[in-house]
Amino acid sequence: MIWVIHTLNGISFGMLLFLLAAGLSLIYGLMKILNLTHGSYYLIGAYIGSTIIAKTGSFALALIVAPLVVALLGAVMERYFLRRFHLQELPQTLLTFGFLFIFADLTLWIWGGDPIVLPKPAAFSGSISIGDARYPTYRLALIGVGLIVALILWWFQERTRLGAMLRAGVDDAEIAGALGIDVSLLFTLVFAVGALLAALGGVLGGPIIGAQPGADFEVMLLAFVVVIVGGLGSLRGALIGGLLVGLLDNFGKIFFPELALFTIFVPMAIILSFRPTGLFGRL
Repeated sequence: MIWVIHTLNGISFGMLLFLLAAGLSLIYGLMKILNLTHGSYYLIGAYIGSTIIAKTGSFALALIVAPLVVALLGAVMERYFLRRFHLQELPQTLLTFGFLFIFADLTLWIWGGDPIVLPKPAAFSGSISIGDARYPTYRLALIGVGLIVALILWWFQERTRLGAMLRAGVDDAEIAGALGIDVSLLFTLVFAVGALLAALGGVLGGPIIGAQPGADFEVMLLAFVVVIVGGLGSLRGALIGGLLVGLLDNFGKIFFPELALFTIFVPMAIILSFRPTGLFGRL
């Protein structure tokens, strides 16, 4: 039964990583930007969510407002800063790296340096029986939310007109623009959605891993591992990669705590040796 518990822990953490990696993968797939501020969106989302919960007592309100605020922040950042360096990888990387430190200092100034843990919503604060053990219902809810988000993103990308425009922009932005697609607006929308997903992960992950200075670097590193393993630009790769990294991270910390990072990066190196573009990346 202990294996079931650890597996569920790995899957729930993997779903959280999927929320982070999906936005990162979308942004790179369309805009070719390795957004180093992605971890900051997670941290800001968690802090804003904690403030809303403290003021209103509503986890649902935090789950709505915090991602929307961070999505607006991402849209402004893309429109007025990154847009100036379109397809210039080095300036974009340096700019997002600079914003990473700016956001880190701002969150430290506003919320302080003490670690915080968001309270769980009352409806999912209990636990259920799995054999002789008890398992938190919140983690099961997190798995469910991750699956729902994955289905929504798949439906959006594969079954909607806007999704078709997105795929066209990924394949060839110049041709898409020539066909009348507003690629500029599409860029801003995708960047905002990516920021929203990261902030959503911050609110949902707050009751499990909390938020503290440095968490932005930690989650960003894991998100990059996920997209590298799954394949840049692939939502399916983000989901499979998130689950794989979540399970490896959980079992690695349990059975090989002194080699926790080893259990993540060695499998990544092995996968890349056979699939340089990741499991589902394009050759």
